[in-house]
Amino acid sequence: MREAVTFDDVLLEPQFSDITSREDIDVSSQLDSEHALELPIISSPMDTVTEWQMAQGMTDLGGLGIIHRYNTVEDQAKLVEMAVGGEDRLIGAAIGVSDDFINRACALYDAGARLICIDVAHGHHALVRHALAVLRNTFGSAIHIMAGNVATLKGFNDLADWGADSIRVGIGGGSICSTRIQTGHGIPTLQSVIDCAESDRSAKLIADGGMKTPGDIAKALAAGADFVILGSLLAGTDESPGRVIEQEGRKIKRYRGMASPEAQYQWRGRATSLEGVSHHVDYRGTLFEVIYSLCRGLKSGMSYSGARSLVEFRSKALFIKQTVCGLAESGTHIKTRL
Repeated sequence: MREAVTFDDVLLEPQFSDITSREDIDVSSQLDSEHALELPIISSPMDTVTEWQMAQGMTDLGGLGIIHRYNTVEDQAKLVEMAVGGEDRLIGAAIGVSDDFINRACALYDAGARLICIDVAHGHHALVRHALAVLRNTFGSAIHIMAGNVATLKGFNDLADWGADSIRVGIGGGSICSTRIQTGHGIPTLQSVIDCAESDRSAKLIADGGMKTPGDIAKALAAGADFVILGSLLAGTDESPGRVIEQEGRKIKRYRGMASPEAQYQWRGRATSLEGVSHHVDYRGTLFEVIYSLCRGLKSGMSYSGARSLVEFRSKALFIKQTVCGLAESGTHIKTRL
């Protein structure tokens, strides 16, 4: 039985650096031959994270937003149209793998989406293979196809061979995901990234789930991810769907897993799985403020490794495992003294 690690289990070793300013650090990442994003950050296709405001905001800041699929085809297509707004923006939109998935994909393409994300919990599946074949046969190279989620190198390679341009890596690591508890299946997200980064395929690796801090984002990218998908870290912004609620002196916004009973009942009238929960996150202000903070932390992390680009960061990164006491020391731990 092998051991698997995730973000709190490891640290990056500090190295010699001659970087004198964060402005010297480039965090851009290549999505495909036509699209290079200024930021390696993608907003998650969840109904409490990405609708048109988030997708538009992420694109304007240099990242990418993927509009969720938990509504009617018409409603989702309208959200895409609103996000595109006549501008030359790369907008992503999610689809499933059953029922009307190709009709939905066609409607989203007509609305302006040029990235289609096959969004299912277990991506290493025959239905995903079928959906990839149909999408590629229908659209050719006119769209970027993202698929997932997978947790293993075998899953990553298969999706790449089936036609995916980029692949979401991580099962059960999200803050509102209970897949590992309900099913007993999953791999710690960082370990999945480390494993899938061994692939010799050209598909881009997108780390998805379990990242709580800018340091976690840095670890995922250092381990081999080309991009990260974020949910809870972006859910409390002005651009995320839903209203700000005041509760006991705190401002909060609703955040829920799409496999939670609440979400399932709302979008399809029944709950077929129990692999997510509904909760809330603190209100965090504007998307710009949050993205700026995350990127500032990422750039600081890259400077500690002496890396000016993500490619250099991956090549220079040195990981070490830390003990439980090391983890405690890693956080702020000042104690009040009498």
